[in-house]
Amino acid sequence: MTEQQAVLDSAHVGDIKGAFGTIRHGDVASRKTWAQRLRTLLAILGPGLIVMVGDNDAGAFSTYAQAGQNYGTSLLWTLALLIPVLYVNQEMVLRLGAVTGVGHARLIFERFGKFWGAFSVVDLFLLNALTIVTEFIGISLGLDYLGMPKVPGVILSALAIMAAAGTGDFRRFERMSMVLVFASLLLVPIFVIVHPPLGQVAHDFVVPQLPAGKLSEIMLLIIAIVGTTVAPWQLFFQQSYVIDKRITPRFIKYERADLWLGIALVIIGAVAMIAFSAHLFAGRPEFGQFTDAGAVAKALGEHYGRLPGVLFAIALIDASLIGAMAVSLSTAYAMGDVLNLKHSLHRKPGDAKGFYLFYCGLIALAAALVLIPGVPLGLLTNAVQTLAGVLLPSASVFLLILCNDREVLGPWVNSRLTNLLTAVVVAALVLLSVILVAAVLFPDMPEQTIVNTLIFGGVIGLVVALAVNVIHAREDALSDHKPAVLTDKARYAWRMPPLSALKPMVLSRRNTLWMGVLRAYLLIALLMTVWKVAQMALH
Repeated sequence: MTEQQAVLDSAHVGDIKGAFGTIRHGDVASRKTWAQRLRTLLAILGPGLIVMVGDNDAGAFSTYAQAGQNYGTSLLWTLALLIPVLYVNQEMVLRLGAVTGVGHARLIFERFGKFWGAFSVVDLFLLNALTIVTEFIGISLGLDYLGMPKVPGVILSALAIMAAAGTGDFRRFERMSMVLVFASLLLVPIFVIVHPPLGQVAHDFVVPQLPAGKLSEIMLLIIAIVGTTVAPWQLFFQQSYVIDKRITPRFIKYERADLWLGIALVIIGAVAMIAFSAHLFAGRPEFGQFTDAGAVAKALGEHYGRLPGVLFAIALIDASLIGAMAVSLSTAYAMGDVLNLKHSLHRKPGDAKGFYLFYCGLIALAAALVLIPGVPLGLLTNAVQTLAGVLLPSASVFLLILCNDREVLGPWVNSRLTNLLTAVVVAALVLLSVILVAAVLFPDMPEQTIVNTLIFGGVIGLVVALAVNVIHAREDALSDHKPAVLTDKARYAWRMPPLSALKPMVLSRRNTLWMGVLRAYLLIALLMTVWKVAQMALH
């Protein structure tokens, strides 16, 4: 066990005060009965559920509804492929949070240097600011369907989001969040009322296919689905929230269960939205003519009665509220970590002014932008999700390297299987971005060429991932510095030392090369994404 821990805010040490229970600081008692394990799980529940359901936000409603209205259920398979991506990425950050006590942005600064640290924080700040704007777009669309005035509704929603975090009581915030989490299940009765064909839904969920249509737009939507389901802000949020909840390595297995519950909820909601949107518009003139989530609520009301339309509008507002809370918090946590500010929901606003200033400032700015007439809100929503998908590979690369850094994680570094899965995930995400670039440059590219590129690129990515893991395994076998084998008790007690005590990270030539490739990829992919979005705007 390390004598000192790298905790940056003293409020991050103490009792775990969850929405459904408390675990005393220093509790090392074994949980032998099912009742004891259940009580512990209930106390730990929160980070995984909030981060997952928070990502089924207003942007997700728009993206999933667009997939269903424009292409039926033919893109459901993308959600099945994203399940391991969700788990692998979020399991790594929850492990980083529990073991290090340091937020994701600060670790990138400390281990990769100022360039990548500044890039990650600026990228997070800008993308999160745009994402929060989409949350207020969702709130305004939901209010409009319910017949409530937009301006006071948006202002009251912004004040409610600020108030939720501003009490200085972590448990109170988490309880409010959990109410919003379980309200996301309102999508299930809509699915039951619309009753799309279950056989077709199940088939399209497991069988990959590309629908008919303009390929560049289909690829843009697929990347948007990836970006809205696995967004970069999730990595920063969950790592910091696990720290703020005071979860230690001893409770990692319970936090993994919490994460799986969150993944189940997010996939249920996403499948339901694509499926009932597909069935709702099938055979109607509106099929293939998506406008926004408000039009989906209106169509539900016209064809299936007022109830499903109201449920959809309420679910949209609910998703937007929890999304705005989580995304704003991820930014405030990151800025607090990097700028050495007090940053905890256990602190009242007067005791953490900078932290709450970032949180409330982003919300106020986003709400104001939505109320400005003439802002292209629909296009902004799709652009945000696509940008998130393009930027995700870089976030995954940082995450992968950090989780193999023994100075940071000690006995908690990645297993070879996790490294292999993550390498495959990164390769797949980069491949999607490459196809997007090709589709923008060559808009008339045949569908078979895209399919062949996916297959060939997938095989190459798998081979590269296997080769990299074999090389790492050989390097570990030849290394003179083999890690000590710890008992479970010692492993659970291990925490990262203070940042000043860590040896500097020395990137190998191979990793340095890959980081250079990553810079070039980001530049090209971002330029192509901006170009494609501009084309759509002009059209």
